[in-house]
Amino acid sequence: MIKKQSRNAQRLRRHARVRTKISGTPECPRLSVFRSNAHIHVQLIDDVNMKTLASASSLAMKLENGGNVEAAKQVGAEIAKRAKEANITKVVFDRGGYIYAGRVKALADAAREAGLEF
Repeated sequence: MIKKQSRNAQRLRRHARVRTKISGTPECPRLSVFRSNAHIHVQLIDDVNMKTLASASSLAMKLENGGNVEAAKQVGAEIAKRAKEANITKVVFDRGGYIYAGRVKALADAAREAGLEF
């Protein structure tokens, strides 16, 4: 019988495959998303200098329910605000191996509406 890989192991394989093509620079950092059942986290990463330029999460924002679409929208708006403070307007979106739907899509749409380009 064939053993099935866990969903997280499959996600990590997809993420590694995408990361071979996507890289962040100081001018155009990578917007990396991580979602858990309870929270959603996002970072602006400069892969050239290996630095995190800005970050936001539903956990750090102390949102009551950080695992829903509304929380993702708030986190997306917050990361866009912090990116503007750091003079960053253009980013490369890294969905982290997750399907582009639900919370990941809500976060991306909120960041776009708040002024980030990707």
